[in-house]
Amino acid sequence: MANHKSAAKRARQTIKRTEANRFYRTRLKNITKAVRQAAANGDKAAAQEALKVANKNIHAFVSRGFLKKQTASRRVSRLALLVNKIA
Repeated sequence: MANHKSAAKRARQTIKRTEANRFYRTRLKNITKAVRQAAANGDKAAAQEALKVANKNIHAFVSRGFLKKQTASRRVSRLALLVNKIA
């Protein structure tokens, strides 16, 4: 248990941040998985649509401070390469 007012506030903030980060982390995994599954199935149209959604969401996570800009760019780039490899 926190012994100071500021420590108690920090504990509350940590709980809130952990919940938010769990949401973003799960969302990030799911949108990435959608692109990868569409690419694995060879469905280029579905993969491109999933990539659009992924690109938008991943860059939104940057503006919310969940991801760094370069990390987001790297993830989107790798997904785009995967989608572009589909014949």
